[in-house]
Amino acid sequence: MLSYWGLFFAAFGAATLLPLQSEAVLVGLLLGNPDAVLSLLLVATLGNVLGSVVNWLLGRGIDRLRDKRWFPVKPAQLEKAQQRYQRYGQWSLLLSWMPIIGDPLTLIAGVMREPFWRFLVLVTIAKGCRYLLLALLTLGWLAR
Repeated sequence: MLSYWGLFFAAFGAATLLPLQSEAVLVGLLLGNPDAVLSLLLVATLGNVLGSVVNWLLGRGIDRLRDKRWFPVKPAQLEKAQQRYQRYGQWSLLLSWMPIIGDPLTLIAGVMREPFWRFLVLVTIAKGCRYLLLALLTLGWLAR
């Protein structure tokens, strides 16, 4: 049970603006217990999606936070990201699984007032598919 909590928190943290990795944790747990693939995928996806929800909520409240010294996004970066989000729209959330751009993308979705239900569906699809592909590759199911 402790390993599931570890995976959850690694996935949660990795989805925020913190520099964490959840893929290595998932791969290690899959290799140690390949029969638990479904439960591990659900835990990793849940944690990662909830971390993205934190980003979305931060984006929604960014007006109150953007002037804080510790806030990790500079005004010019925020403006550029908003312009890109306007250009590519809600479907860009399907890229929320990607390193480097995925986490800021979920924050900008909140800034741009993306409806929560649509945000949740698109981000869950993106992040769930990433973990599923990783599991398939780890367990060699694609090579069969």
